[in-house]
Amino acid sequence: MVRQSYLRIIVLFVATLPVLAGCGNPYYSAMEKVGVHKRDIMIDRVEDARNAQQDAQEQFKSALEQFDSVISLEETDLKKAYERLNDEYEDCVKVADKVSSRIDSVEDVSEALFDEWEKEIGLYESRDLARSSKKQLTETKARYREMITRMAGAEQSMEPVLRIFRDNVLFLKHNLNAQAIASLQNEFAGLETEIEQLIERMNEAIASSNEFIAGMKPR
Repeated sequence: MVRQSYLRIIVLFVATLPVLAGCGNPYYSAMEKVGVHKRDIMIDRVEDARNAQQDAQEQFKSALEQFDSVISLEETDLKKAYERLNDEYEDCVKVADKVSSRIDSVEDVSEALFDEWEKEIGLYESRDLARSSKKQLTETKARYREMITRMAGAEQSMEPVLRIFRDNVLFLKHNLNAQAIASLQNEFAGLETEIEQLIERMNEAIASSNEFIAGMKPR
């Protein structure tokens, strides 16, 4: 696995900085030197992005449950209710940032991988092999575009949920009274719908990620 190579890569990376100064990306160059190729890194990062989305699903479900529990109680300690909801909101922000970061890392390595692949096709002596490699590249790019589009869709679905959640948490903070709880009750249906749509899009992105990973691994 790529993760098992990280420690020795750091040592190697420092030792080879002068050599790598003229290379396109020192990190990828260092990884190549120990036999970890961009394809391996890409698979690893897609898995990380998929896992981050799975974590986000669970966190947003937890936030919705906490929101529901607060508005369902007739006698609620409003200060504690605010603190619980605020904690859930902050946890949602963290997982959303993690998802975005993982998607960015997938996009970074995919660009490097596809650029390298395209250039190496020009090195073939055999036209048949070059044509076959070009076909594989085209198919891989198509699968990648589908996957990254679904990832981006799931990522964008987090934004309205976070906006609704933030507004309600702030309103509860500024109005620690029964009227605030009543307002949250009115907002619950909209938040529930947004989270349901988010989870659906994340399921689609996760399934697409699994298909892409399967297609990238040796058969």
